[in-house]
Amino acid sequence: MANDAAETLIGAAVLVTAFGFIAYASQTTGLGGGTSDMYNLKASFNSAEGLNIGTDVRMAGVKIGTVKALDLNLGSYQAETVFGINEPVKIPDDSDVKVASEGLLGGNFVEITPGGSEFMLSDGDEIIYTQSSVSFLNLLMKFVGESASE
Repeated sequence: MANDAAETLIGAAVLVTAFGFIAYASQTTGLGGGTSDMYNLKASFNSAEGLNIGTDVRMAGVKIGTVKALDLNLGSYQAETVFGINEPVKIPDDSDVKVASEGLLGGNFVEITPGGSEFMLSDGDEIIYTQSSVSFLNLLMKFVGESASE
């Protein structure tokens, strides 16, 4: 009988711990609820390599949102992305967005550089000025290929 009580107590502790991990993960990735204080912006890239749903969107190194959707436009063959931006942050309509890297071995993130316009983007608007991700493997292969031909 005492053994059954111990097993029940351990099982309850495991369930509480698992629920805690799930709650923490949903809050840190932005995949949980509570996105009502965000608005969506769109952008198209030639290459969105390294981006995933939940990837950080940053301005001046500060996280201001997350990537909410990635899709391939079958007409232009570009990667269409949708970002959720935190509501108090307003983005000028002449801003640019690029896929940036945290370093040689780090992950990618979306970086928004604000423009100088007095007009701000609103929910559903598209950022026109984009720069795609740079593949370090392609750069390395190009460098090695040029070095071998000399």
